[in-house]
Amino acid sequence: MATPQIALLLTGNELMSGDTVDSNSARMATQLGDVGVEIGEKCTVGDDPTRLESALARLTNAFPALIVNGGLGPTRDDLTSEVVAKLAGVALLEHPEALAHVNSWCARRRIAPNPANLKQAMVPDGCELIDNPRGSALGFALEINGCLVLTTPGVPGELAAMLPEVVARLGARLGGSARHVQRLQTFGIGESSVEERVRALGPEWPEQVALGFRAGMPQLELKLSVASQTLLGEQQRAVTLLERVLGDHLLGEDDARLAACLQDLLLAQGKTMTTAESCTGGLIASMMTREPGSSRVFGSGFVTYANTAKRDLLGVSPELLDRFGAVSEPVVAAMLRGALARSGADIGVAVSGIAGPGGASEDKPVGTVWLAWGTEDDLRTHRAVVSGSRSLFQNVVAAAGLDLVRRQLLDLPPLPHYFTRQA
Repeated sequence: MATPQIALLLTGNELMSGDTVDSNSARMATQLGDVGVEIGEKCTVGDDPTRLESALARLTNAFPALIVNGGLGPTRDDLTSEVVAKLAGVALLEHPEALAHVNSWCARRRIAPNPANLKQAMVPDGCELIDNPRGSALGFALEINGCLVLTTPGVPGELAAMLPEVVARLGARLGGSARHVQRLQTFGIGESSVEERVRALGPEWPEQVALGFRAGMPQLELKLSVASQTLLGEQQRAVTLLERVLGDHLLGEDDARLAACLQDLLLAQGKTMTTAESCTGGLIASMMTREPGSSRVFGSGFVTYANTAKRDLLGVSPELLDRFGAVSEPVVAAMLRGALARSGADIGVAVSGIAGPGGASEDKPVGTVWLAWGTEDDLRTHRAVVSGSRSLFQNVVAAAGLDLVRRQLLDLPPLPHYFTRQA
């Protein structure tokens, strides 16, 4: 049986100009796939009522269902309700439940609802409302030309809160065959390397399991999909094979995050961690403290961007700085020792590098970074060159710093694939 397909209509001038990058369609596609529904066409239009009406008319005649994303807000360029009502041939009416929702939203923020807020209570006559737990504008569902039209806000957090209801409505309407997806989180290995290792498995890989990817920063998500519950055993066999061929690159399942995995390890081993950062400007510490409960394993970190800060806060000697420079093995090792001594932490990581675009020399090009990690008795160092933008450099170095500490706690080989391959 063919997988049912729906259309997706994104609206907003900010999407057309590039001021906003579309992340909503990927989120919708992922969750719709879990109930066996695919997006057959995606269309993006600006805040133009004629173009929006034309796109709505075409898509409602071509698909059994349509999600409209965006255009439900309080401003004059939020046109979705008006255009959908016009195409359906119904009036825009103030809905009591939508009005109560707007008033409640304003009351929680201790503001009086103004005409722009109250505009969001106007919805097409005869529609069914879709709850928005986070925003002021409710979504709605309405049938046009035999097509179920579901409207959602463009704000990603609001869409995420509404999607379970939207997806449930579409699953019930279209009756797709739900696929079963197991997600695995990895770090330090790319899609091509994963593909190469899986291909090398040959017939060992169960053919009923589809392998997909969702690239992110700093992790790569693997998705193992099977068509029915009867194939869950094959899915688990694929997980076991990936554990074998990817090994220490696997962080965990579902939404496992690098910093959270490290925090759990530290907690399990009764240890605390510190950081000494130059080129990453506190990003490593930020990644750690972003996780709830981080105070149990992370007491303090040091951002020592200037040489004087390395000297005064971490005790790095001026002689080392003068002789070797801030981006050097002796200095980064001294930074870590100073951080360990001053924080009283059991283990830590220090980084010093050239994020660019300036500051390079012949022997230290842009992207050069020295990392030190470990304990006072087992301190390790490594030099790497990370290509790319300043932001990419900082994100990669910060994530690698966390991973190197994770690896030492797990007694894994000291240098991971992403460094040995580069070397």
